[in-house]
Amino acid sequence: MGEGKKRVLFVCVENANRSQMAEAFARIHGGDAVEAFSAGSRPSGKVNPRAIQFMKERGYDLAAHGSKALDEFNGRAIDVAVTMGCGDACPLVLADRREEWQIPDPKELPDDEFRNIRDLIEGKVKTMLEALGVPIKGGAA
Repeated sequence: MGEGKKRVLFVCVENANRSQMAEAFARIHGGDAVEAFSAGSRPSGKVNPRAIQFMKERGYDLAAHGSKALDEFNGRAIDVAVTMGCGDACPLVLADRREEWQIPDPKELPDDEFRNIRDLIEGKVKTMLEALGVPIKGGAA
């Protein structure tokens, strides 16, 4: 781990859609200044193929990601934990700062609404990175 890197953990229930996309956007826009992770309170074990499809439109391959359990991060120092409806398990993460993003799970939504959720997540990630003093980068990782 490099000095000064911000460690950010994105958490949702299944770690299949929202948190995976947020992790990807943090990597895209935070570059080397960020260590981004994602996890689920009840992980599905796989990334949703639709999330992979819609992130591919942004030049990022989510197929390389895996769905991870939140308990992998218990006791690990995190600068910011961003939760998206992970329930009671989220307080187990040690984080200097917490944010709750009220973002609906897009897994059952029509394509255009799924893309709207993806774009909302991207905007929120950029805003959070700016608040952490991370220079925003463009393009795909």
